[in-house]
Amino acid sequence: PGSRGCSHLSPPPSPSHQDASNATCVFWVPGAGAGRAGSWSREGCETEHREGTVVCHCSHLTYFAVLMIQAQNLSQPVLESLTYISTVGCSISAAATFCTLLLCCFFRRRPKDTTTRIHMNLLAALFLLNGSFLLSKPLATSTELCQAAAALLHGSLLCSLAWMGAEAFHLYLLLVKVYNIYIQHYLLKLCLCAWGLPTLVVIAVVIFRGETYGHHAISTTDGYQNTNMCWLTSKPAHFVTLCYAGLILLFNTLMLAAVVVMLRRIKSQKGQARRDWATVLGLTCLLGTTWGLAFFSFGVLLIPQLYLFTILNSLQG
Repeated sequence: PGSRGCSHLSPPPSPSHQDASNATCVFWVPGAGAGRAGSWSREGCETEHREGTVVCHCSHLTYFAVLMIQAQNLSQPVLESLTYISTVGCSISAAATFCTLLLCCFFRRRPKDTTTRIHMNLLAALFLLNGSFLLSKPLATSTELCQAAAALLHGSLLCSLAWMGAEAFHLYLLLVKVYNIYIQHYLLKLCLCAWGLPTLVVIAVVIFRGETYGHHAISTTDGYQNTNMCWLTSKPAHFVTLCYAGLILLFNTLMLAAVVVMLRRIKSQKGQARRDWATVLGLTCLLGTTWGLAFFSFGVLLIPQLYLFTILNSLQG
């Protein structure tokens, strides 16, 4: 007690390569966190910056390291506010989607047209997505339950994105093709693609790489860590999911562009064109265009993008 220690895992980076002002002195705590081997902590350590050099002053002897915190990391107040917004928004969306599904399935005749049924499937996927997100934190106390919650959250996200793609494809058929769009067992094929394929992917991951799902830690610039999140623990799996979302959003954008081109050709029927524009704008949220904000998480756009992304997408339901 009372000793002072300082060490670096690597030589101090030059200012031209990396900004040392974002460095934080931490030490390793074995076994910290539920179901984890350990985590970094800055308790009892102070960080001093000296012209590109980082000096650690700690009140205990243990294994030390200097973590270079990248610019995209957040402060504790921002992370807590984003978590609060997500919780409130997902709760509202879960309640709204549940009530809508309840009204359509039990208090009214079941929808017979394909468009409404596709909407209902998307609402069901969003309900699972919001519900699994809300369950992620309470279930994080157990390793097995956390893995199950992470798998459910991942599968729900994949299904929701797939149904957004189905909405875009169906919108294209309705507004662009119009005629000769009969597809045998159309809705069944959409369900197999949007429900079946993501489910098979998640089951395969659970069987062959179960460790892909588990506790996910989010660090902040001031040393705060939120480990009460069940999500992907593998960077390759996270990257593949991001690519999958990017392809869906690209497809949806192309479908919207095709619809816009078609609407611009309607000049004589102005009233009908206005109604079509209203339809496109009303379906924009169903196509998940706001999820594209995830690809703008850099520079000065980071904080505004995170708040917009959180508010718009948590309230999508």
